Amino acid sequence: MIVLDKVSVSFKQKGRIISAVKEASLTVAKGEIFGIVGTSGAGKSTLVRVINLLQPPGSGRVLIGGEDITAFKGASLRNMRLKMGMIFQHFNLISGATVYDNIAFALKANCCPEAAIAGKVHALLEQVNLTDKAQVYPASLSGGQKQRVAIARALANDPEILLCDEATSALDLENTEEIIRILRRINKETSITIVFITHEMDVARKLFDRIAVMADGEIVEAGDTYQIFTEPRHPMSQALVSRVLNIEVPEHLELEASEELLKITYTGEKAYEPLISKVSKEFDVLVDILHGKIEYIQGKPLGVLLIKLNGPEAEIVNARSYIAGQVFKLERLSAGGKGEERIG
Repeated sequence: MIVLDKVSVSFKQKGRIISAVKEASLTVAKGEIFGIVGTSGAGKSTLVRVINLLQPPGSGRVLIGGEDITAFKGASLRNMRLKMGMIFQHFNLISGATVYDNIAFALKANCCPEAAIAGKVHALLEQVNLTDKAQVYPASLSGGQKQRVAIARALANDPEILLCDEATSALDLENTEEIIRILRRINKETSITIVFITHEMDVARKLFDRIAVMADGEIVEAGDTYQIFTEPRHPMSQALVSRVLNIEVPEHLELEASEELLKITYTGEKAYEPLISKVSKEFDVLVDILHGKIEYIQGKPLGVLLIKLNGPEAEIVNARSYIAGQVFKLERLSAGGKGEERIG
């Protein structure tokens, strides 16, 4: 559905050339939810605006549905943009218009027959769970409700692609969850292709099918969401993932000579196995669970556990070796949580 081929974008600022995007290439399949993640200034917003040519690339190509649109202008550009909806961080609603009129505006702009507008607006409001807010003005809505109106407006002309620029960044946790549920449902029901940019990795793990990670204008890593979370390769990916899976070592923890601190990462079915019980029974060690959590990404579990082993050195070595053979990743930590050493 979308192909960006070695796209670069530069800006001139105070006599300097700023490279916002550097030869970025990615492919988005029809019907998938594709995420672009990275910290502020990574080039995410610039890249997503290249897709509908709100930001023309300085070099490279943009293909939509197999058609090269890079040089589109005038009527051909307007017609192409009708295939795309876009929602923003700060909603961009018309403050002096009701919810109904905000959505109807998009339909009128596309010359929708007057007789069809009311039914279409009602169906869109039903899709975003706002049928009771048709005659309300934006000032009376919560942030989450405003964003749902923006989603309905973006979907008004039945686009094939929905672009989302930090669409949950201004929302609280509850409203973010609601937006995620709505986008997932709309994607499932209509097979619309969604490109969503964010710095929130909790949104990424719940919403995206695949992810591209950006740093300093470059796509540094891309892949299946579960793979990015379980085995991030680039330092930026690792830093972003650690925000979701971070396990803190308790402050002022001190280790005795007979103790060892281990961080265990489980994936897939291994996350359900009673590993700690087996270690306690089969080896002469005491196992103290200090911290742990399990997350679900694309319906598959990813667990992290922080444990302390206490016992004779030989038994700790044997227990550690056994654990390494049973889990996705095992790391030995110092008391301060630093000095990580990957064991297996």
